[in-house]
Amino acid sequence: MFVGHYAVALASKKAAPKVSLGTLFIASQLLDLVWPLFLLLGIETVRIVPAATPFLRLDLHDYPISHSLLTSVIWSAAFGGLYYATRRHGRGAWVLGAAVFSHWLLDFVSHAPDMPLYPGSATRVGLGLWNSFTATMIVEGLIFACAVILYSRTTEPADRTGTYAYWALVALLLLMYFGNALGPPPPDERTLAWTALGQWLFVPWMYWIDRHRPATVQQV
Repeated sequence: MFVGHYAVALASKKAAPKVSLGTLFIASQLLDLVWPLFLLLGIETVRIVPAATPFLRLDLHDYPISHSLLTSVIWSAAFGGLYYATRRHGRGAWVLGAAVFSHWLLDFVSHAPDMPLYPGSATRVGLGLWNSFTATMIVEGLIFACAVILYSRTTEPADRTGTYAYWALVALLLLMYFGNALGPPPPDERTLAWTALGQWLFVPWMYWIDRHRPATVQQV
């Protein structure tokens, strides 16, 4: 999924209002944030196959460190543990750990059976939502819409920045989503990796939004 992972960050604000949206985004997208780094370093590989699935034009045959079940659990525990060690906020740590693992769960739903259980595993899993372009758009669109509504009700703008920066983000995410879904595949694997690294640019943007959209729910 794409905007489905962003939806987790938005929706998690209600469960952990003290945690910045930027931190929630890093957690929900952590697996995809480290994946292009591994591609560029040659630790993991990917093939561009225009007919791989009706929705995604990639053959994700080699990503055991970023996306296997075992390593996803480790990433989750490490991220939640690091947050707790630095902030001493138990609820936030649990929510962040769950947000990291949600990435694997959403990918399990959408991917073809290409997700290894652990590095070196011959067993690969995935329910294959991407085999239907229409179903993918409907399911992921509904998830994102519900998350946007929930975040909008959980926070309120402190000023115009809190309104415009937030809705500009929502609009850009949707524009990118439709562009990726309907546009041509990337020309090569290296271009794909560098483009995927662009997701890091959303991190400061979401921290900025969070400073201008305080949570209205009780801080726990």
